[in-house]
Amino acid sequence: MRLRPTGALLAVLFLTLLDPTGSQHTVVRPDKGSTVTVSTTTTTSNQCSVCTVSGVNDTQTSCHASLSLVPEEEVKLLFQCPQPIAEAFTATIGRTIECTEDSCSPSTVETQPSVLADLSRTFTWELKAPAKTIVSLDILGEGLTESRQSCPGGLQFLVAVSKTSSKGRTRYCPGGSITRLDLPDQAVVTLEVKPGTEVKSVLFQASAGPLKGRIMVVTVDSDTTVVVSRDPEEPECNVCSTDGSTPNCSPTEKTLTNVDKLSLEFSCPKPQDVYTVNIHRKIECTKTSCTPAAGAVDPSLFQDFKRSLTWGIRVPDRTVLTVGFPAALKALSRSESCNDGPQYSVSTTNSEGKSKTSSYCKGGTLSSLDLLGATAVLIEAPKGEEVEPTAFTVKAAPRGGRMMSVTPDPDTIVMFTRVAEEPDCSVCENTEPKQTCNPRHLTLTTASNTSVEFTCPRPQDVFTVEVNKEIDCEKNPCPGDVLQAKSSLFPDFNRTFTWDLKVVSTRAFQLDFPEPGMRQVAKDEVCADGKTYSLVSYLRSGPANIGTFCKGGTVTSVLGRYKGRFVLQVPGDETLDPLDIKLSVGPETTMVAILKVSLPRGVSDTDFITANYPGDFPNNQQMQWDFTVPGMHNYTVLFQQHTAPECLSKEVEMEYLKNGMKVTQLSLTDPQPAHQQGSFSMVLKNCETNQTLPGLNLDYRVSVMRSGHPVLCSVDLTKLPGVSLQLENVGSDPYCEMSVGSEVQQKINVAVGSKASLSFLDCPNEDVRLTARKIIACQKMWSCSAVPLTVPKLDSCLRMPLHSFTWDLSVPKDGTLDLTSPTGSLKQSVPGQECSQSVLLHVAESDGFPIGDFCYNGVVKKVQVHANISVTATAQDFSRIRGPFLNVSFSEEIPETVIYRVTPKTSSPSLLATPNWPEGMRSFSTVSWIVSLPGQYQAQMEFVNISQPKCKDRHTSLKVRMLGQEEEILSRREDEEAEDKLVVPQSFYLNMSNCVPEEGQFGAVTRIDLQKKTNLLAIVLGIAGGLLLLLTVLAVVCIVLNKKKKIAKKNKEASIYMGKGNIFRPGDRHFSKSRSDNESHVYDSIDETMVYGHLLGDSSYSDSIQDRYNGMQPDSYQTFTGPTGEGKLPTIDEPDNEPEVERFNTFLGPSDGFMPPRPCTPINRQDSLGFQDSRMVDNELYTFKSTGDINTIRLSGVDLEPQPPIMEDYL
Repeated sequence: MRLRPTGALLAVLFLTLLDPTGSQHTVVRPDKGSTVTVSTTTTTSNQCSVCTVSGVNDTQTSCHASLSLVPEEEVKLLFQCPQPIAEAFTATIGRTIECTEDSCSPSTVETQPSVLADLSRTFTWELKAPAKTIVSLDILGEGLTESRQSCPGGLQFLVAVSKTSSKGRTRYCPGGSITRLDLPDQAVVTLEVKPGTEVKSVLFQASAGPLKGRIMVVTVDSDTTVVVSRDPEEPECNVCSTDGSTPNCSPTEKTLTNVDKLSLEFSCPKPQDVYTVNIHRKIECTKTSCTPAAGAVDPSLFQDFKRSLTWGIRVPDRTVLTVGFPAALKALSRSESCNDGPQYSVSTTNSEGKSKTSSYCKGGTLSSLDLLGATAVLIEAPKGEEVEPTAFTVKAAPRGGRMMSVTPDPDTIVMFTRVAEEPDCSVCENTEPKQTCNPRHLTLTTASNTSVEFTCPRPQDVFTVEVNKEIDCEKNPCPGDVLQAKSSLFPDFNRTFTWDLKVVSTRAFQLDFPEPGMRQVAKDEVCADGKTYSLVSYLRSGPANIGTFCKGGTVTSVLGRYKGRFVLQVPGDETLDPLDIKLSVGPETTMVAILKVSLPRGVSDTDFITANYPGDFPNNQQMQWDFTVPGMHNYTVLFQQHTAPECLSKEVEMEYLKNGMKVTQLSLTDPQPAHQQGSFSMVLKNCETNQTLPGLNLDYRVSVMRSGHPVLCSVDLTKLPGVSLQLENVGSDPYCEMSVGSEVQQKINVAVGSKASLSFLDCPNEDVRLTARKIIACQKMWSCSAVPLTVPKLDSCLRMPLHSFTWDLSVPKDGTLDLTSPTGSLKQSVPGQECSQSVLLHVAESDGFPIGDFCYNGVVKKVQVHANISVTATAQDFSRIRGPFLNVSFSEEIPETVIYRVTPKTSSPSLLATPNWPEGMRSFSTVSWIVSLPGQYQAQMEFVNISQPKCKDRHTSLKVRMLGQEEEILSRREDEEAEDKLVVPQSFYLNMSNCVPEEGQFGAVTRIDLQKKTNLLAIVLGIAGGLLLLLTVLAVVCIVLNKKKKIAKKNKEASIYMGKGNIFRPGDRHFSKSRSDNESHVYDSIDETMVYGHLLGDSSYSDSIQDRYNGMQPDSYQTFTGPTGEGKLPTIDEPDNEPEVERFNTFLGPSDGFMPPRPCTPINRQDSLGFQDSRMVDNELYTFKSTGDINTIRLSGVDLEPQPPIMEDYL
């Protein structure tokens, strides 16, 4: 084509008018000898068209999807398309270059840059030349470079040596060192230009000349075979070898081996464009080595040809071949190829003759391959591509196998079956020389020890194991048998355990599943733990798949008729738990199967399917489901999907049965039971179906929901200042639902001063833990008043017992909290001194740091804490407790963190523990004990358990000081050794302070025992007084005896006078009974100390005597307690001689029945009436039971000696 005025290749008047319809007008005039074709793209051929416009005022148009223009005729084109013109149309411009043996026409290859520049253009030049003539295209301007990728910039050249060549085209991009293209006859040069890309007007200078061949000199060793071949469809080019005087020529192929410096002559100048080279080598391997040990390559041999280098490697059986690559490779898929560099292919052939090929490229992470069987390595190198001199290395080693001993149980078959084609592996029975191998399967049937060997190291990747056992309950009853699967049998293989079950033809076999039952799933579903259970029943019409199951469901038992197979599939390396599935003989049945289902409590949806689902349910058969529905629950049956068959006789029916109720019969389309209660059975009955059409199947769901009513509770804490509540579900029942408002929660908090609407559904009281807290705050000391810690009455709708109540106490910085017990004292719970009472008080600081656990009736009179604390009370039953748990008052600031005021008991030792025992005290904290001792007692103090830390800052301190004195009797740090025991003679002060520990912790337990003080002077005086008293008593006894004899003669009845006592006469007959029918004349005992009551100068003692001794009981005398009346003693006139009454003779005279008055001598406390010697026993003689030191027991609550005062200033 050429423009009218200039004669260019193509003329374009280029009148471009864009109208709203998306059309464009262009005027084109093709030149003579050129062809122009304008066409739509394949994606727009149905929407777009190119039209010729003609006629008066351009009124005639002819539109086509593709339009070829007539050379030297001007035509006006109209492009119609809703899409952009550049994307919718392409233009192909072709021309032929005719050459003779020495010239070409045209001699220059020209283009017109502006020709249809808005379209994608393809310029083609077809070369024609005589035989044995080469056409040279000299590139004008910058050279070209060969490329396998698309060229940037919108321009790329494609060169094909022939239009019919199957080799493909070579791509060239602008900008390179290639300045000439030598092409044969029929070659085609193509230039592809993208829309809007500028094209040079002159591209090549064309010339022709005689064809010149190429001569090469090659050397090939005897282990190598080289085949040089040409595709017959490629341009003609002969290859000749000169061996002697006669050339040996071939037009298509030449084979070379064991030649040295052989001359090869090609009849074409570029044989590398039409010939390919195949190089074959061999490698022989033993079980331990290969020769040669590497794939060697001559890099210069046919380097500019496309080469295929192949190595055939032979290895013995059971040998592993390791191929290593100097450069790491990456694997390719079948559709991928290497963009750069050589491509590697590795082929292996297994023992069955099957081959496998894998391809690789450079640039990955694969450095070696372990291969089995005969191997071939192929390297395909493009033209000019360099190949490393050592392409790979090879090593051979004996292939590791695996051998095991297998002993099948009786009536058991073990089968190994191949499931993977790779790697090559066989299973062998017995050992050499009787060993037989099979690459596919092996079956063991005898119950004897058999050696099984696999020829690969990981047979579990190739084979599966099936263990089949036959259980015949027809001949031998087998109730209660448990299906067993050995977990140690092939644990790393995929295993299938099958049990073939058989019972009497009219009976059913029954499988009972352990908790938590089984869940029925679709046949192809995989269980979460990988273990899948299935049951097949063998009917006369064929096997029926009863169902596939996973662990954890509602199915508890399955009954199958007559014969069946139970299957367990276990993946490799999966632990096999004991099955515990019990097999027994079930009742007679006509059902295909019976599934027993225990539906769970709460809300649930459980799916079930019929046998063979999604296939057809057996013809004319029945299947039953027995559902156990929990109480207070409703159930609904919903058919999710079903297929109804065409019945030839009868109809498909659903029967619902309940105990004591009439059977309900429904069809598949009837509404099924909904919102009903009670356990039920469902039976599906199939009809006789037309088996040429789809049969019966059913997928249905049983939904369960609770029918109970929630317990509602409205909590109002506005009436309880500072109180908050927490309710927590601590039970194991997952169906207990607690909610506040409408939100279900496991833990509910009711804030201070708020209201809440609570709901409890199926929540036993013991499963809900109720705790409460109360905030007691004091901001200013002057406003702080004493507060009893009492539990307020909570809302009556909270029926669950109160678990604990906590008081959060806060005090000003300059104040102290004083805790006292309503019973008078507290007992700290420590090991060896545990609290066994029903109430326990836990005291901790506000951040949770424990101070200690306490109960009542101990030695702690008061606890003072200089911190905000919480007191948590726990009790067996809060409703039975009246009064406060503790009394809290506020006092001035103390320097210590905690102060305990302690009064030890004389009867038992006391244990004092540091806060947070047995853990350590808080850093920089201080605790003190003010220990008050009773008079005449001293304290034996012992540190029974003490732990000292390694201090980081400051030191720990342990000090003991008597009250009222400045001198410390003990002061030790953590780095000093302290005495374990210490005797403190009077009330004292014990202080412990902590440091900042670096290692360890500081804590201690102190034991305090009270001991009676020893007074030597009192002992000496007591001995002397005792001797004097003994002499006096002896004298008095003699006098009294003599006097008694005289009195007895005068009067048989006598009265006894006791100082400050009552006067009575045995003869006054105060007793209503006679001597013969009562024992009023017999004394149980007479308290010896009461004989000397009139000698006591301290009236407080007599006042302390309990009232229970006053008065008398009939029938017997109790311990004599002295006078019971008040005021002066009455005067009694002794009667004259009264008649002697024999029944009163049991009363002795004063000298016979009572000790003489005790002298007023100084006595020690253990000798006073307030104490009793534990060695004496309560018998008629009131004598000593044992010898030993005096061990007094305090009887009186009054100390005879004042205690030293405790001054507040001293504290």
